[in-house]
Amino acid sequence: MMMYLKNFLLFWYDFIVGDDWMIAAGVVMALVLSAALARRGLNAWWVMLVTVVVMLAASLWRETRRSRSRSSA
Repeated sequence: MMMYLKNFLLFWYDFIVGDDWMIAAGVVMALVLSAALARRGLNAWWVMLVTVVVMLAASLWRETRRSRSRSSA
């Protein structure tokens, strides 16, 4: 039973976090911010849009920088 629970939790961790925990953390923070803005009656549709663009740009920047440092070494 514990093995099944462990495998189940590991699957969801790998599915949600995947290769980049920073993307997962950014999405969680954006969801919290969206919920907070919506509770105050403000339009929050733009938060996820901005988050996706910023997190994608940050992820690409980190990977290209990491790739350049590996190729020059």
